[in-house]
Amino acid sequence: MIKVGIIGATGYAGAELVRLLLQHPEAEIVWYGSKSYIGKRYSEVYRNCFEIVPDECLDDNIEELADKADVVFTATPQGYCAGIVNDEVLKKTKIIDLSADFRLKDVAVYEKWYGITHKAPTLLPEAVYGLCEINREAIKNTRLLANPGCYTTTSILTCYPLAKEHLIEMNTLIIDAKSGTSGAGRSAKQDNLFCEVNENIKAYGVATHRHTPEIEEQLSYASGENVILSFTPHLVPMNRGILITAYATLKKGVTDADIRAAYEKYYKNEYFVRVLDPGACPETKWVEGSNFVDVNFKTDERTGRVIMMGASDNLVKGAAGQAVQNMNIMFGLPENTGLKLVPMFP
Repeated sequence: MIKVGIIGATGYAGAELVRLLLQHPEAEIVWYGSKSYIGKRYSEVYRNCFEIVPDECLDDNIEELADKADVVFTATPQGYCAGIVNDEVLKKTKIIDLSADFRLKDVAVYEKWYGITHKAPTLLPEAVYGLCEINREAIKNTRLLANPGCYTTTSILTCYPLAKEHLIEMNTLIIDAKSGTSGAGRSAKQDNLFCEVNENIKAYGVATHRHTPEIEEQLSYASGENVILSFTPHLVPMNRGILITAYATLKKGVTDADIRAAYEKYYKNEYFVRVLDPGACPETKWVEGSNFVDVNFKTDERTGRVIMMGASDNLVKGAAGQAVQNMNIMFGLPENTGLKLVPMFP
């Protein structure tokens, strides 16, 4: 059994990790870490775990935890993981960080977009970006994994085949993104109050959203170009879900058949990426509660552009599910172990 510790177990992503790992046949949670609820039974914080999880919430003592766990998930705010992880910890346990601390290779880019000083820049070279379908081989042997963000996972997987096969003009790429409110976390914020989000949809982080450089960096690797794109996220009044609609100009002569062949080339054998039938548009309701990403496209002959679409659950494939998928790869298990979740409907 893989002994698992979770720091930040009482946030939304942490709670989703708990839900997934409790039914994982090869994992045992040995540490429910939470700064806010130390000494309180986990089932008092999340009553869906009543008579399922008897454990009390513990602190964030990474040194003690590293001695007890084979892998530690840090579902914590930006800057936290980099402040507690060091070489001594990594000699004892593997780290899967759900924050952005190790996603970007350029320290200056991280500090510019996140507005904080990076506390462990010397670890950046060895950190692996954990987008499973793209970096699988590097993930297998890492001890420090940067779990991608929710918007980024769906955006990159939606656009990756066309970027990799050089089918689109990368400097024309625009990504329109929409997310349910759980993507903003569990902390109390005025903008996330019921009266603020209900019967409303709004853009936020316009031209400044922190996932922008992450998407640019990964699509730059894919295309071999220095990608600069427009990314605009929107908050919609639902609990879960990410919907991506991306637009780009097609290179001359590219056909529908070329585009579909690209998606099939990269995703035909991927369990968690479903390329929909022609004409079907991805919808969040058909991936909710699962680790699937549904993708598809539509060409617009009138404008010479392609519309790329993707949908996922921001708390599963966009956070905890992908983290568990990464754990499976790191420990040599089939990737879908504990993740064969049929999407919930209604």
